[in-house]
Order: sequence, then structure tokens, then C-alpha cells
Amino acid sequence: MKKNQHTMQDPTTQYPVMDIPRQSQAEPGLDAELHPKADHGQHSYEGTERLKGRRALITGADSGIGRAVAIAFAREGADVMLNYLPEEAEDAEQTIRICQESGGKVVSCAGDISSEQFCQELVGRTKDELGGVDIIVNNAGKQVYVESIEDLSTEQLEKTFKTNIFSMFWIVKAALPHLPKGASIINTASIQAYQPSPGLLDYASTKAAIVAFTHGFAKQVASRGIRVNAVAPGPVWTPLQPSHGQPQEKLQKFGQDTPLGRAGQPAEVAPVFVFLASQESSYITGEVIGVTGGNHLP
Repeated sequence: MKKNQHTMQDPTTQYPVMDIPRQSQAEPGLDAELHPKADHGQHSYEGTERLKGRRALITGADSGIGRAVAIAFAREGADVMLNYLPEEAEDAEQTIRICQESGGKVVSCAGDISSEQFCQELVGRTKDELGGVDIIVNNAGKQVYVESIEDLSTEQLEKTFKTNIFSMFWIVKAALPHLPKGASIINTASIQAYQPSPGLLDYASTKAAIVAFTHGFAKQVASRGIRVNAVAPGPVWTPLQPSHGQPQEKLQKFGQDTPLGRAGQPAEVAPVFVFLASQESSYITGEVIGVTGGNHLP
């Protein structure tokens, strides 16, 4: 029997504990060079038209959680705009192909969301090419492990905040005049917002800011019929990890210290985004849902 996201399984063995070899990639990292490969749900996710007729903008959609969300949204009937960095084109082409097989409209826009001008252009292209926008997924992120604050450059600090935080402000500011009642904004936070690793000071700080933004902005736009929520993943296997997101000694045991005993896969995160994008979550706003393998949020 083919298993999908609805099939009951033992979560401790649904995916194996990975044998992760030593590996390193240049930023931003590619799924095409990731070992072992991540599961994005391309062989298992089955849609039920929960997002039929919706139009979604997804940043960081080339690989990892972004790719899994794009696949799930497309199979749920949404038209999607996929954003990625130009150097991630190889991964993005694969994501585009998989999404197109679902039959909906799939458009893409390569560019760096650490630029305010590009964020404005991205929203404009989404509106023009999809005929509007109902869902925004602020997912793209920068994570680089630095052992000591003494070695954390101002250049990295600024780039991390522009990519993870500033872009979120710029995108929702540009999109807000075009969002209809019933629209949903979903931000990718992290367990790092609550349990920061000492070597991820800048990254963890941005994720904590995303949580605060989600709580505050949800209240600001509630009267306009727009919901704002966040998903906080724990250790999920993506190209972010071997592209300097983790030191080698942690990378090889990645996720094994969770109560479920293994790292998560992007396919296990995407259904939460679907839920928050759908009308099923109509009375949920300003919330953060953890997908952490058992390391609970406060």
C-alpha cells in the first residue's frame, strides 16, 4: 500500500535515523548535492483541494521546507509563485517541474530578498502573474554557525537580519494593500527562537524577532480579516545544515537528540503550512506551531 501523509505510522521509524557523512557546501547550499537526500513529499503528499483557487507567494521555495510547502500547496490546488536565489536555479527547476505536474499555475522569480527593491518587485510580479495574492509564506532564511561573537562579522550580521527579518517587513508591507479578507501570512520561525544554540546568535535572534513580529502583526491586521501565524521547525534536514549551518560534529548526529530520536524531513513540516493557509484554521492567528520532534516550545 502506498503511504501518504494520512497513513498512520510510528513516528520514530517513519523515517530512518540518517547516516550523515561529513560534507560541506558553499552557501546557500543545494539539495542536488545533499547526502542523504531530503524527503519533500513529492512521492507521498496527496492533495484534497484544500487551497483550490488560492494564490501563494513562497520565498526560499527551491529546496527544503520551501520546496515541500510549494509541492503541498500546488497539490492542494493553489497557484504558486516560487522565489529563490539565482545560484539555487538547479534546485528551483526541480521544484517547478514537480509543482507543474499538479496542473495549477506555477511561476517563479529569482532574486535576493535582502533587497527591499527586489521584495517590492517580487510582490508586484506575484500579483500580476497570478492575478492576486492570498497566501504569503516568508520562509527563506540565512543560517551560518559562528563559534564566537568575536568572529561574527558585521557583514554576516546585517545579511542575516536583512534576509530573515527585513524581507518579511518589506514583503508584507508591499503585499498588504492587495491582500483580501481571508488571506493568510505564514512565517518560518524556529525552535532557535526559544532554545538558541550558542553558535547561532544572529540566526536565533532573527527567529525570536519573527515570533514577536507574528504576535504583533496578527493583532494589527486581524480587523482586516487577515491571519498571521508562524511555524517553528526543530532539526529538519535541508541544505541549510551542511552549508555552514552546523559544525561537522553536530551535523553527523543531526536531530538524534530529539525525543523522537531522529531529524525531521521537510515533508513532515509542509502539512502545518497547508493547515495555516487553509480555512480550517480560521480562528487561529498570532500563533506559533512547533514541528520539533518533541523538543517543545514554551
